[in-house]
Amino acid sequence: MRYTQFPSEVHLRLVRKILLSAALGAFSTAIPGSAQTAPIPRMPDGKPNFTGLWQSLGTAYWDIRDHSSHAGPFFQLGATGAMPAGEGIVEGGEIPYTPAAAAKQKENLQNRMKLDPEVKCYMPGIPRAHYMPYPFQIVQSQRDIAFAYEFATANRVVNMGKFKEGAVDTWMGTSNGRWEGDTLVVDVSGLNGNSWFDRSGNFQTDSTHIVERFTLADADHINYEAAVEDKTIYTRPWKIGTVLYRRKEKGAQLNEFKCVEFVEELIYGNLKKK
Repeated sequence: MRYTQFPSEVHLRLVRKILLSAALGAFSTAIPGSAQTAPIPRMPDGKPNFTGLWQSLGTAYWDIRDHSSHAGPFFQLGATGAMPAGEGIVEGGEIPYTPAAAAKQKENLQNRMKLDPEVKCYMPGIPRAHYMPYPFQIVQSQRDIAFAYEFATANRVVNMGKFKEGAVDTWMGTSNGRWEGDTLVVDVSGLNGNSWFDRSGNFQTDSTHIVERFTLADADHINYEAAVEDKTIYTRPWKIGTVLYRRKEKGAQLNEFKCVEFVEELIYGNLKKK
């Protein structure tokens, strides 16, 4: 009969030494690498330079709250139409809806294939444009800052001069920026109230006011926050926070996703002559 040979105490001590040496070696090589992190890029006036191609990770575009995986609205799509599980980006976990607004969100979710602005290729609005699964470009000048989004070819310009009121309400709103140290603060007003925050029916109104904060953690990461206030549907102000990553792969660029032509049948198909 053969017996299993258990390692001796000497053998175990040797293994522990090897593992400890490997861990210490990895730690010692990691320190110089962290010290070599590229410094935050800056403009000639010393302000942080956000110019670049950026994109978020995660599943906030499905639901900005914590969510489990579940089937999509059409079983024919199988796993490709299902929602993946993910951690939310809402500070505290929950959106402080009034009871009526909470009921409206649930109604939106049940009818999302008809009501979600993304399905119809409408502009994504703020802050949704930043965590959709598409990149966006920031171009910063000595005066203003332009944002170009791949989805629906949406765009906006952040006015860094004297505060300007929006002439009319729009999908992307009116953006006025200022600096608080190295943080870019963008006040967004004049939203038309038709945007959603995600595919789960979390919504805005034309009274929604958003203040964004962009802070470069290093050359390739932006800490993004958006504070939301709207007394008509929320019981208190609330906030989201996520990280935006610089796209650095060779040939990375902003492409066009002009999706209007893909939704014409969905929106206007019922107008066809029979």
